[in-house]
Amino acid sequence: MATDAWQRTRDGVTALWRRVHPERVDAVAGELDLTREQILAARNDGDAQTEDELRAEWQGRVRRLLLADPGVVEDLRALLDELSPESSVNGETYNVQMHAHATGHGRVYQAGRDQRINES
Repeated sequence: MATDAWQRTRDGVTALWRRVHPERVDAVAGELDLTREQILAARNDGDAQTEDELRAEWQGRVRRLLLADPGVVEDLRALLDELSPESSVNGETYNVQMHAHATGHGRVYQAGRDQRINES
């Protein structure tokens, strides 16, 4: 739930609601913010069940939104494509998969981007 990704997700979801239920946009934005706080707290506590319940709750909300206006499905698909970890950057698609195995006193350092290691 990085800041940039979260803000884009929030903006995209509220835009979907604005199209179907404009009167509920402010309430949905507040509910999204509350859900984010709850998910972060659940992750911090190692509470996977709460995280799953919150995810299921929003899946249901989005499903009902799509039933109310099937025309937003393309907008939702575009938002999900944009937020996908495999989305393209500058026309290039990135999908990083890393696997490592260290034995003995071996060390493994992996990063999807920049990495800085200071060993004393």
